[in-house]
Amino acid sequence: MSLLDCFCTSRTRVESLRPEKQSETSIHQYLVDEPTLSWLPPSTGASEVISSANVSHYELQVEIGRGFDNLTSVHLAKHTPTGTLVTIKITNLEDCTDERLKALQKSVILSHFFRHPNITTYWTVFTVGSWLWVISPFMAYGSASQLLKTYFPEGMSETLIRNILFGAVTGLNYLHKNGYIHRSFKASHILISGDGLVTLSGLSHLHSLVKHGQRHRAVYDFPQFSTSVQPWLSPELLRQDLHGYNVKSDIYSVGITACELASGQVPFQDMHRTQMLLQKLKGPPYSPLDISIFPRSESRMKNSRSGVDSGIGESVLVSSGTRTVNSDRLQTPSSKTFSPAFFSLVQLCLQQDPEKR
Repeated sequence: MSLLDCFCTSRTRVESLRPEKQSETSIHQYLVDEPTLSWLPPSTGASEVISSANVSHYELQVEIGRGFDNLTSVHLAKHTPTGTLVTIKITNLEDCTDERLKALQKSVILSHFFRHPNITTYWTVFTVGSWLWVISPFMAYGSASQLLKTYFPEGMSETLIRNILFGAVTGLNYLHKNGYIHRSFKASHILISGDGLVTLSGLSHLHSLVKHGQRHRAVYDFPQFSTSVQPWLSPELLRQDLHGYNVKSDIYSVGITACELASGQVPFQDMHRTQMLLQKLKGPPYSPLDISIFPRSESRMKNSRSGVDSGIGESVLVSSGTRTVNSDRLQTPSSKTFSPAFFSLVQLCLQQDPEKR
């Protein structure tokens, strides 16, 4: 059974959105056996077609979750003129504070400014009264976080982690070259399309190093709405001292994300911010499977239904109308091992000194 089977609608019976029938191991084998798909640019034709700002051209099929602190509803929809499946995020702007509106505006503007296959694309953005509609590609495999919860609760294999991180880090490198710090790199902001394309979302936390035409070596701004991303943030960003932080802060987040994908748990998830900072400052660098930095067994990541990331906020869950796939979850052996190179990568990313990352 494919993860795509989960995206059902009230109008049609459940069946795979991919033309061929997939086995329950297809998601793992598809991403492992064909890693080059993570590097391919998306189709240029589709983005030229899905540009309509006419609300009647979109047929909402099912709400697949909510995001942006529950202010945004996320829908699987069909672009009726072409029959293309799309994701639509709908936000009532009247419910948003000025800070939230600025965050939405930033993510929308930057999504059009960046042009890279590994950065999430917004095809069309328009308003319907006080409602903001954001049309984006349908990421059939959802986020890497959702894959963990649904198929790999004990963590992914090293090969699968490598292929997922390759696409995400390629997108991150593009942002860094353009003078931006992501500040929210984590599994729920790594999206995977039906063709295996890996894209990086979560643009609302981006911060530019370029001010008034000059590129600064460090910034001191603390990201708003950052409570949910604190486990992934670097010690220097959390510390907020006179040294500030730079793009190396994102490298630390890559290391935390690698631990997240390897173990199926989020390091520091249940720690208070002060305790988390002390733990990160204490060192030494952590192992991908270091149980001392993971939540206790009773607070481990709970299995949930399939979903997708909103692209403008946190990852979201599928509505109650969608069938669960608990019986088809792919169990990763608890005895799985990682190569010395993988451990070395994690340790290099999680160095306390940013210059050593």
